[in-house]
Amino acid sequence: MNADFLGRMKDGALLVNVARGPVVDTKALLTEVESGRLTAALDVTDPEPLPPGHPLWHAPGVLISPHVGGPTSAFLPRAKRLVAEQLRRFVNQEPLANVILTTGAEGV
Repeated sequence: MNADFLGRMKDGALLVNVARGPVVDTKALLTEVESGRLTAALDVTDPEPLPPGHPLWHAPGVLISPHVGGPTSAFLPRAKRLVAEQLRRFVNQEPLANVILTTGAEGV
Protein backbone atom coordinates (compact mmCIF):
# COMPACT_ATOMS: atom_id res chain seq x y z
CA MET A 1 0.00 0.00 0.00
CA ASN A 2 1.96 2.91 -1.33
CA ALA A 3 1.23 6.63 -1.26
CA ASP A 4 -1.08 6.34 -4.28
CA PHE A 5 -3.15 3.59 -2.64
CA LEU A 6 -3.34 5.41 0.70
CA GLY A 7 -4.24 8.63 -1.10
CA ARG A 8 -7.29 6.95 -2.63
CA MET A 9 -8.64 5.88 0.77
CA LYS A 10 -11.61 7.88 2.06
CA ASP A 11 -10.92 10.66 4.53
CA GLY A 12 -11.22 9.30 8.06
CA ALA A 13 -10.60 5.69 6.97
CA LEU A 14 -8.93 3.20 9.29
CA LEU A 15 -6.08 1.17 7.81
CA VAL A 16 -5.58 -2.18 9.56
CA ASN A 17 -2.43 -4.22 8.88
CA VAL A 18 -2.30 -7.70 10.36
CA ALA A 19 -0.46 -9.15 7.35
CA ARG A 20 3.21 -8.17 6.95
CA GLY A 21 4.84 -4.87 7.82
CA PRO A 22 6.24 -4.13 4.33
CA VAL A 23 2.72 -4.40 2.83
CA VAL A 24 2.33 -0.75 3.88
CA ASP A 25 4.78 1.98 2.90
CA THR A 26 5.63 3.35 6.35
CA LYS A 27 6.72 6.77 5.11
CA ALA A 28 3.50 7.19 3.09
CA LEU A 29 1.41 6.03 6.05
CA LEU A 30 3.14 8.51 8.35
CA THR A 31 2.31 11.31 5.94
CA GLU A 32 -1.38 10.37 5.98
CA VAL A 33 -1.75 9.87 9.75
CA GLU A 34 0.25 12.97 10.61
CA SER A 35 -2.11 14.99 8.41
CA GLY A 36 -5.02 13.51 10.35
CA ARG A 37 -6.64 12.18 7.19
CA LEU A 38 -6.25 8.48 8.06
CA THR A 39 -5.89 6.41 11.21
CA ALA A 40 -4.17 3.04 11.54
CA ALA A 41 -4.19 -0.11 13.64
CA LEU A 42 -0.94 -2.00 13.13
CA ASP A 43 -0.18 -5.50 14.37
CA VAL A 44 2.92 -5.49 12.17
CA THR A 45 5.26 -2.67 11.16
CA ASP A 46 8.16 -1.97 8.86
CA PRO A 47 10.69 -2.09 10.31
CA GLU A 48 9.88 -4.80 12.81
CA PRO A 49 10.56 -4.70 15.62
CA LEU A 50 9.80 -1.01 15.60
CA PRO A 51 12.82 0.72 17.17
CA PRO A 52 12.41 3.04 20.14
CA GLY A 53 11.84 6.61 19.01
CA HIS A 54 10.40 5.61 15.62
CA PRO A 55 7.81 8.19 14.47
CA LEU A 56 5.03 5.55 14.36
CA TRP A 57 5.20 5.25 18.16
CA HIS A 58 4.01 8.84 18.53
CA ALA A 59 1.98 9.32 15.35
CA PRO A 60 -1.55 10.59 15.97
CA GLY A 61 -4.33 8.09 15.34
CA VAL A 62 -2.05 5.05 15.30
CA LEU A 63 -2.59 2.00 17.50
CA ILE A 64 0.25 -0.53 17.55
CA SER A 65 -0.29 -4.01 18.96
CA PRO A 66 2.54 -6.46 19.77
CA HIS A 67 2.21 -8.67 16.63
CA VAL A 68 -0.43 -10.96 18.12
CA GLY A 69 -3.00 -11.00 15.28
CA GLY A 70 -2.38 -14.62 14.31
CA PRO A 71 -2.88 -16.69 17.44
CA THR A 72 -6.65 -16.90 17.77
CA SER A 73 -8.82 -19.87 18.67
CA ALA A 74 -9.68 -20.14 14.97
CA PHE A 75 -6.07 -20.51 13.83
CA LEU A 76 -5.31 -24.14 14.74
CA PRO A 77 -8.46 -25.68 13.18
CA ARG A 78 -7.92 -23.66 9.98
CA ALA A 79 -4.23 -24.58 9.86
CA LYS A 80 -5.05 -28.29 10.29
CA ARG A 81 -7.60 -28.12 7.46
CA LEU A 82 -5.10 -26.36 5.20
CA VAL A 83 -2.33 -28.89 5.90
CA ALA A 84 -4.71 -31.83 5.32
CA GLU A 85 -5.92 -30.30 2.04
CA GLN A 86 -2.37 -29.57 0.87
CA LEU A 87 -1.31 -33.15 1.66
CA ARG A 88 -4.35 -34.49 -0.23
CA ARG A 89 -3.43 -32.34 -3.23
CA PHE A 90 0.22 -33.39 -3.08
CA VAL A 91 -0.59 -37.12 -2.89
CA ASN A 92 -3.01 -36.77 -5.80
CA GLN A 93 -0.46 -34.76 -7.81
CA GLU A 94 -2.78 -31.76 -7.93
CA PRO A 95 -1.60 -28.13 -7.82
CA LEU A 96 -1.11 -26.88 -4.27
CA ALA A 97 -3.36 -24.10 -3.01
CA ASN A 98 -2.09 -20.67 -1.96
CA VAL A 99 1.16 -20.83 -3.93
CA ILE A 100 2.78 -17.39 -4.14
CA LEU A 101 5.43 -16.60 -6.71
CA THR A 102 7.85 -13.83 -5.91
CA THR A 103 10.11 -11.91 -8.26
CA GLY A 104 12.72 -14.24 -9.64
CA ALA A 105 10.78 -17.38 -8.71
CA GLU A 106 9.46 -18.03 -12.22
CA GLY A 107 10.34 -21.49 -13.45
CA VAL A 108 11.19 -22.77 -9.99
